[in-house]
Amino acid sequence: MKNIVILISGGGSNMAAIVKTAKNQNWATTLNARVAAVISNRADAAGLQWAKAQSISTASLDHKAFDSREAFDQALVQQIDAHKPSLVVLAGFMRILTPAFVAHYSGRLINIHPSLLPAFTGLHTHQRAIDAGCKFAGATVHQVTAELDVGPILAQAVVPILDTDTAATLAQRVVSQEHLIYAQAVASLIKYGL
Repeated sequence: MKNIVILISGGGSNMAAIVKTAKNQNWATTLNARVAAVISNRADAAGLQWAKAQSISTASLDHKAFDSREAFDQALVQQIDAHKPSLVVLAGFMRILTPAFVAHYSGRLINIHPSLLPAFTGLHTHQRAIDAGCKFAGATVHQVTAELDVGPILAQAVVPILDTDTAATLAQRVVSQEHLIYAQAVASLIKYGL
């Protein structure tokens, strides 16, 4: 069985979309894969409760309890590796990871970013796209590398930017596409890429 470990920091809507797709498409049978665990850097992350209700193993590890980013990442690796992951999925995990962490999961660590990379890496992507006068925005699934938001692109979805858009309205349309392409990209990686 190929184990998928998902890392979250909040509500976990992308995590929930992946879990729902895995159940609806019966990944356990069709892909010999399952979401084995959901781990958060925040004990109060709402997504942990949702994952528990789905009978998925959960854990939290408070990054503030560690003296350094490296110490946190090392402890996080131990939590993740206990599940023997084939794939580690960042789904709203709001931590910049150390190069050692990224190297440890090289080729099996992916993220979703709310822009059409390579445009608008980092934060505040929707407002930046609106301010730049872009006609389109979107989301990108990519492999994680040591450099923030520049790993190889695995999938993208495009939405128009409307004249009436605010960052919030644009974000709503983009996240609906994230929920579709992220689960598809995970399934494709499990089926063809690992």
